[in-house]
Amino acid sequence: MLRPLLVALAALGGAAQAQCAGDDLRKTLSDDESATLQRLVDATPYAEGNRWRAEKDGEIIRLVGTMHLSDPRLDRPADRLRPVLKDAGALLLEMPADEQARLMTALTEDPGLILLTDSSLPDLMPDRAWQTLASAARDRGLPAAMAAKMRPWYLSMLLSVPACAQAQLQEQDGLDARLEALATEYGVPTLALEPFDTTFEIFNAEPLEGQIEMIAASLAEQEDGENGMSTTIAAYFDEKAGEMWRLSEILVARSDMYTEDEAADLMAQSTEALLSTRNRAWIPVILDTAARHEAPIVAAFGAAHLPGTEGILQLLADDGWTLTREPF
Repeated sequence: MLRPLLVALAALGGAAQAQCAGDDLRKTLSDDESATLQRLVDATPYAEGNRWRAEKDGEIIRLVGTMHLSDPRLDRPADRLRPVLKDAGALLLEMPADEQARLMTALTEDPGLILLTDSSLPDLMPDRAWQTLASAARDRGLPAAMAAKMRPWYLSMLLSVPACAQAQLQEQDGLDARLEALATEYGVPTLALEPFDTTFEIFNAEPLEGQIEMIAASLAEQEDGENGMSTTIAAYFDEKAGEMWRLSEILVARSDMYTEDEAADLMAQSTEALLSTRNRAWIPVILDTAARHEAPIVAAFGAAHLPGTEGILQLLADDGWTLTREPF
């Protein structure tokens, strides 16, 4: 799993426009790469749009693709959604505040969620690779001794966010948080789409060898972190989450580490584990919540979960819901 995937997950699923000034990698595509991207996007259902209305038998569900980190350009979408939240029966989020609190408690009680218990990274990696990794961690204010005990996937996620974006990680003012604040203001209950430890279980199930490969990929592509972040954010505000996700496949294929077929296979595995599996699990939660509330509910989650043959929108369409794109 390469840096483009991790950056996309961090952001769609971080904004650094004020501190980061990377290039939009979509503008660097060759003619062949552009044609490939267009072909991939054309094959992706609901590739565009951050806000949708689903309707079936008079029942309405509002769907919002979010960014988890802060950006001042979120002011307008949040304002547009204010009346929607005011009249909502419930708000569904990936990890509302109470689930975040549960996560922090779990990390205290079970450090093994993010820490290695029987080994350390210097024991698992060649010394040169470890020294490079330790230096990258220190650049982000993380002591090497602490990084040495982190599970490789977790450290990869931390390193996938460029140093210039670290301040935004602390703000906790992404669209999810803004919508939860509105729900609290209007007395609308906020519910979780999934248990707080879902993504931890997904990554911790990956063998350590695969996690070490993830670390190696992050180290190999340090220079693209800022560009990847800027590209992801630009695609989000262009309302092209499908394009960003499929672009990741092209960026992976650019690497000397994978052939084109291997890159496609890697993307398919990543999509299944990080998006499709969770999407399928979310649909019953969304439908059950909608059935239990007379007023329309709002389901808000990382925008990467919207598009695709097993994206939330297509899964609802397959269940007979009519989808209508709304202004974001």
